[in-house]
Amino acid sequence: MGAYTYMNEIWKKKQSDVMRFLQRVRCWEFRHQNRLVRVPHPTRPEKARKMGYKRKLGYSVFRVRIRRGGRKRPAHRGICYGKPKTAGVNQLKNKKNIQSIAEEKVGRAMGSLRVLNSYWVNCDGTYKWYEVICVDPSSTTIRCDSRINWIANPVHKRREARGLTSAGRKHRGLRHKGHKANQFRPSARAVWKRNNVVRFWRYRKA
Repeated sequence: MGAYTYMNEIWKKKQSDVMRFLQRVRCWEFRHQNRLVRVPHPTRPEKARKMGYKRKLGYSVFRVRIRRGGRKRPAHRGICYGKPKTAGVNQLKNKKNIQSIAEEKVGRAMGSLRVLNSYWVNCDGTYKWYEVICVDPSSTTIRCDSRINWIANPVHKRREARGLTSAGRKHRGLRHKGHKANQFRPSARAVWKRNNVVRFWRYRKA
C-alpha cells in the first residue's frame, strides 16, 4: 500500500487520540482565520487527489467556513404572511447540503476560477470547514492537459451553482440509479414538467 492509503486509514479513525488532538488544534487555528482563505497545500492530500487535485499550475485550494444547522427563514420580525403552510421560521431545513453551499461561496468569491470538487476538513459546534478545489480555465497548463481541459468549456461556468459538482449531484438525488430514481432524472423539475404539461397534436393523426 502507498502512503496515501495509510493517510486515508488515519482519517477513517477520527475518534482516535491522535486525530482528536490534531483536529482540536486545527479547529482552534481555523477559528482565528477568515471565513475564506487560500491554503498553500491541501490539508488532506490523499482526499484532494481523489477529488481531482494535482499539484501543478492552474490548481488552487480554498478553505471555507460555513455555519452549521438549518436555515432560518429571513422573515421580518418573524411574520410569515399567507397560508398556515408557509408559516414557520425556525425549524426549516435547507434543500441543499452545507458542502454545496460552501462550494457556491467560493465560486462567487473567485469568479474567474471553476470549482472542481470539495471535501470535509473539520467542524466544531458552530462551524464546518470544507476545502474547495478550483481550476483556472485560462491557464495554459490546464488548457493543454487533455484530462482536465473539459472544465475550460463555457458550459461549465458556475457549475457549482447549478448542482453539477459531486455535492450538488448528491442533494439533487442523482447518487441513486434504477428503481424510483427516474423521478430525479434528468432533474426533478424536468420530471415534473414531463408529467404535468399537457401537449396536443397540431394536426390529427392519419
